[in-house]
Amino acid sequence: MVTWEQLEGACRSCKKCPLWTTRTNVVTGVGNREADVLFVGEGPGEQEDLRGEPFVGPAGQLLDKMLAAIGLDRRQVYIANVVKCRPPHNRDPLPEEQAACIRYLRAQTRLIRPKIIVCLGRIAAQAIIRPDFKITRERGIWEERKGFWLMATYHPSALLRDPSKKRDAWEDLKSLRRKMEELE
Repeated sequence: MVTWEQLEGACRSCKKCPLWTTRTNVVTGVGNREADVLFVGEGPGEQEDLRGEPFVGPAGQLLDKMLAAIGLDRRQVYIANVVKCRPPHNRDPLPEEQAACIRYLRAQTRLIRPKIIVCLGRIAAQAIIRPDFKITRERGIWEERKGFWLMATYHPSALLRDPSKKRDAWEDLKSLRRKMEELE
């Protein structure tokens, strides 16, 4: 099995898709490497690319508030993305970019061995749960696969664009807290 140092080195030297040509930093992930909960977004934005850390811009600040609302913080969970380099202009990562990068996320998952994986948004849910996943219809629904409990909720940036979705996201967070307690 690969070590964290090997994984991070492989990410930093990766040239498997064109995103490496425009990145400032590779954004591997942050948090507790032995966490029970792994949060997965789609890819780094501008602030994340500049700092080399996921979810540090406005969406990250909202994610921190969401975690705090259920008694968690970044030190207790692990936060990563499907792709490790910023897509230009924060566009959705292309399928070939996701395919080139997904092995890094799988390696992270093997190293962390979380009990729960929470997909933040449609892109992450389609990469992890099912390619035809519909976030508005299927968010908040738990599925067990290969020893992991999977659930998707709205990406924090979607909540910033459309605050009317915050009530549904809150229900998803409460469901996450219940699942964590159930699995303790």
